[in-house]
Amino acid sequence: MKALIIDDERLARKELSSLLVDYKDIVVVGEAINVDDAYEKIQQLKPDLLFLDIQMPGKTGFELLEMLDSVPDVVFITAYDEYALQAFDVNALDYLLKPIQKERLQETIKKLLKNQTNEQEETVDEDKRKLGINDQVFVKDGERCWFVKLSDVRLFESEGNYIKVYFDGNRPMIHKSLNALDEKLDDRTFFRASRKHIINLSWIEKIEPWFNGGLMVQLKGGDSVEVSRRQAARFKDMMSL
Repeated sequence: MKALIIDDERLARKELSSLLVDYKDIVVVGEAINVDDAYEKIQQLKPDLLFLDIQMPGKTGFELLEMLDSVPDVVFITAYDEYALQAFDVNALDYLLKPIQKERLQETIKKLLKNQTNEQEETVDEDKRKLGINDQVFVKDGERCWFVKLSDVRLFESEGNYIKVYFDGNRPMIHKSLNALDEKLDDRTFFRASRKHIINLSWIEKIEPWFNGGLMVQLKGGDSVEVSRRQAARFKDMMSL
């Protein structure tokens, strides 16, 4: 597992890097001193894992995650326990409080390796592949943040220049166009039902004929989405044997 350490404190980076030497499954491929440096190295090195400080000069670790289309596994490194726990619920993979304790790091590595074994290996070039069912994305709405598996997202709904993301009982808004999102998503999993909606096909519970040749799709959880007449023909063709 390729790891990138992101922290503005040189001694903190050195300490963590030396602790990780004991774990043969974790290879530190680089270090970054701030968000801009980290963004460039993520594009270059394609790490599987980020050890990410939250508070850094210029931009925060949160802002880095907003810049990424697809988020690797993330372990937060922070001296601010209350701040981290307030910003995230339980969706982050883990937190490490400074100074990092050996025993606590061991727990984190166990969790990481277990998580890795549950995911399918990706063989397609990261730059060219689309976001699929096993990908994890970072969603931020105001002060609330989530790491969300796309398999848990049942619906995207356009509202002006924003998109409402439906997962669990949450419906945060992100600043992005539905067209831009549609280009990033794997169409084997996500279907553009209309100008306003993209649905997760695995969440479909029932389909009914609707007005003017359209369809009404009911999703698990109770949401109903109308498939436009134009898209209904494509939907039927796509879902037929």
